[in-house]
Amino acid sequence: MINVLVVGGGAREHAICSAVKQSKNTRLYTVMSNSNPGISRLASDYMIGRETDVELVVEYAKSKGIDLALIGPEAPLEKGLTDALLEADIKVCAPIRSAARIETDKRWMRNLLEKYRIPGQVKFKVFDNPDDAALFIKDLGLSVAIKPIGLTGGKGVKVYGDHFNTLDEAMGYVRSVISERIGGSPMVLVEEKMIGEEFTLQAFTDGSYLHPLPLVQDHKRLLPGDQGVNTGGMGSYSCPDGLLPFLSQSDYDEGVMILRRIVDALRSEGCAYTGPIYGQFILTADGIRVIEVNARFGDPEAMNILPLLKSDYVDLCYAMIEGNLSRKKIRIDEKATVCKYVVPEGYGTRSIVDARIDVDEAGIKKTGARLFYASVNMKDDGIYTTSSRSLAVLGVADTLTEAESICEKGLSFIHGDHIFIRHDIGTKELIERRINHMRMLRGGAV
Repeated sequence: MINVLVVGGGAREHAICSAVKQSKNTRLYTVMSNSNPGISRLASDYMIGRETDVELVVEYAKSKGIDLALIGPEAPLEKGLTDALLEADIKVCAPIRSAARIETDKRWMRNLLEKYRIPGQVKFKVFDNPDDAALFIKDLGLSVAIKPIGLTGGKGVKVYGDHFNTLDEAMGYVRSVISERIGGSPMVLVEEKMIGEEFTLQAFTDGSYLHPLPLVQDHKRLLPGDQGVNTGGMGSYSCPDGLLPFLSQSDYDEGVMILRRIVDALRSEGCAYTGPIYGQFILTADGIRVIEVNARFGDPEAMNILPLLKSDYVDLCYAMIEGNLSRKKIRIDEKATVCKYVVPEGYGTRSIVDARIDVDEAGIKKTGARLFYASVNMKDDGIYTTSSRSLAVLGVADTLTEAESICEKGLSFIHGDHIFIRHDIGTKELIERRINHMRMLRGGAV
């Protein structure tokens, strides 16, 4: 029997736990900061505690005789949880702290791409002086993205045309990032703004070999039609062929090449990367550019891919750790997926916390949809919201239209006075907009 620890209490971790439970001879344990009912039912034992409390997690792992640890969120990686578990002789399928810098330190990531001449780079500079930043922003004609250096839960990026329209507005955010140390550092990263369609390429890697997975498109904006504030992600979709409707096989191959070059660069830097990794790319009129690299599965993108995995996930984790991933045949079901999040009213600005959500699990199951609990708390009388995303519903089918329909049928069995869902994700109308956008940018060719 293999004792597996999953760290994290969100929908991504619920998906990871579900994949672990599909493996033979496994016993699941978890550490999570909230009482996730989906995870707690799957686990033989669990502990509620801060996922970034390295000493607490390691002691729990030792007390349960954990053989393999999997880390869902990025924050524990930044704290060095992988390193501490390895020091305790516990195998971990997640990057060490120095490798996780590819996500946790945006300046370091950009410098790595520059040092190894990896394609997909953008114009960028890092500043600790607002006046210097202003000159660079003027040089780029105000068409920039402004980013904190460190982690902000996917909500720290401000982009020209979406979040600010004048130099004064841009500089207001630059000063806030520097003075308030948003992201943990008194510095700000300014990059040229890229125009195109974003997509996520996730992969498994053992530090040398990289196996790419089907592409997913996430939707960060809160409201239909890509309006409203940026969020951690309102939902996502994937296609049976592993591509996206606005993107070609050669575009996919270019993204894979860039991600492989990044993994090679990390190994050359003496911090070989082990575990799931993903590139957040944007397809522009001039090709693919790197927005960021994340040292983990995406959320919600993990829900699009892990349910399609037909190979034994725990076996793949050991292959990544032991460096023989290339010998494994990784089988993925060729299906379409549509995932939509249920979030508390006010999410993205000021969420309504501790509001009850009524979830008819039996009804959802009858539709063929799958339910993943996220940041909720299970109490004696039901399920209640926290300030973050509440739960996700996934539809899987032969076509996107069918998958979206199944997802919507599943969502109809979830009710609450203070919840919100972005229903346009995965719809034909929105996807046509994506296709037409790229056709316009590329002069009619998609």
